[in-house]
Order: sequence, then structure tokens, then C-alpha cells
Amino acid sequence: MSSPSGAGFIDPKFANPHGPHDARIVIYGYTPNFALCILGIVLFAVSFFLHSLQLVRHRTWYFAPFSLACVMEVMGYIFRSLSSRKDPYHVIYFVIQYFCIVTAPVFISVSIYMCLSKLIRWATEQGFDTKSRWWLNPKIILWGFVACDIVATVAQIAGAALIGSAESNQKSPKVPNGILLAGLAFQTFAFTIFLTLLSMFVFTLYRDLDFRSASTQKAPFIFALGSTSLLVFLRTTFRLAETSQGVFGYLSSHEVFFGMLEFTPVVIGVWIMVIWHPGRWLPNGALVDLQSKMSSPSSPPAEKAGQS
Repeated sequence: MSSPSGAGFIDPKFANPHGPHDARIVIYGYTPNFALCILGIVLFAVSFFLHSLQLVRHRTWYFAPFSLACVMEVMGYIFRSLSSRKDPYHVIYFVIQYFCIVTAPVFISVSIYMCLSKLIRWATEQGFDTKSRWWLNPKIILWGFVACDIVATVAQIAGAALIGSAESNQKSPKVPNGILLAGLAFQTFAFTIFLTLLSMFVFTLYRDLDFRSASTQKAPFIFALGSTSLLVFLRTTFRLAETSQGVFGYLSSHEVFFGMLEFTPVVIGVWIMVIWHPGRWLPNGALVDLQSKMSSPSSPPAEKAGQS
């Protein structure tokens, strides 16, 4: 049920408590589905346990942000469930769930950047030529895209918080939504560049006939990493399209789109990496400075090409 003049959604099943933290309308555009919230809590909690177990077992500390992402998803759906059952008008519930659910994929992206950097390190140690390919510098890939994600996420969280404040004070959310949209547009642009680099790396890796046998052994993990990256990109583009329609647009006011294009891609991506965890496919150890290794011809290979 919409309030008069299309001013937002008011749930007839929930009387607005009009507390100090309550907006005049339900900012979600609907009252969150409780079953979806519980499903999210369970799936992400179990995946957190499995990721953490493999993190310790394989000592893949560089993949720790992925476990943190699972925790944030759990927290996000807990607060979303509070909106569903306790008070859908509560601005703090909305902002916290938005913060957690929007920020969690950023940590997934960081882990993806880490994995690509590790793959480049492994390929270099096996003799793959990265000297002539400046765009395969793992430090540029890792820290460059992490910086982009930080800027984009700060803009998104600020925009969401300002939207909640504007609705509480009965002001126009147009400017805050513009801030949110700018953050999402920048994040989408940056991740598009990352996907291009990932595709170029995989293409050049398999085109090298001398390296094809070794790279084929990593193919399942590379496919899993690429699939997870595409799922994260799908989720990001959905958020961009949703925000471009405005605070009470069609996409943002129908939870089915949230379930299909936010919840589902992230869940599938998280579980793909549970099954194809990098601890079973990539060499252990911290990321190293490849520039020093590349400039030292006497550096011995750390791993045989036949290992996975």
C-alpha cells in the first residue's frame, strides 16, 4: 500500500510507532520478507563456518576478507529481520542492514583481487612472461581496485544514511540518492576494468602453448573465480539500475528483485568459493613483491607446474 501522492510505502499491517528513529514511511518500499531473512542468516552463517575452517586448515590468511563478508551478510540479514518483524519504519535498522549487505561484497571483491594476484605470482614462478605486461602487476591490481572499492563504498553508505535522514525529516532524498548513484556507478566502472584485466590474463595464459599444460590444471579454480566475479558484477549492476530509478523506483520497491539480483548472486558466489576454495588451488604464503622476483633470474620456482 502506498501513501498518498506516491510519497512512499506504508504497511497496513504495521502501525508506525513514530519513535525517535522511525521514518514516516517504510524506506525499503516494502516490508522485508522474514523467510528470506532467515534463509540469508542460515546460508551465510554456514558458509562463514566452512570458509573459516578452510582458512585455518590451508592457512590462506589473504582470503580472510571473504569470511568477514559472510559475517557482514549475517549481520545485515539479522537487522533486516528486525525490520521485518519488529519495526519496518526504523531508520537505524535500515541503515545498518544496508551498510552490511552493501559492504560485504566489497570484501568478496578484495578476496577476488587477492586470488588474481596469487595466480599472477604462481604463473610468474612457472615461467610465464609478465615483464612485458605492465597491467599484470599484482600490486596495481590489488591496491588500485581496493582503493576504488573504498571510495565507492563510502559514497554508497553516506548516500544511504542521508536518505534515511531525509525521510525521517520529510525532506527530498534526491541529492542523497545522487551520491549513492555516483558511488555505484564508479564501483561498476572499476569492476568492469577488473573483469577486463582478468579476461586478458586468462586469455594470454591459455594462448601460451608452453604454459597451457600447467594452466589447464588450474582451470577449475580459474573458472570458479571468474564465475564469482561475474556474479558480483551482476549484483553491482542491479544496484546501479535500482538506484538510477530513484528511492521509490520499481526495482527498489519490489523485493523479488532484491532476492533474485542481490541475495541469490552473492549466495551462489560465496558457495562457489566454498567448493573451490583457493587453499586447494593456489600456493600458500603471503603475497610477495613480484618486481624483485622478476628482476632476479636466480630466484628458484616455489611450485612445480604439475601441482594444484
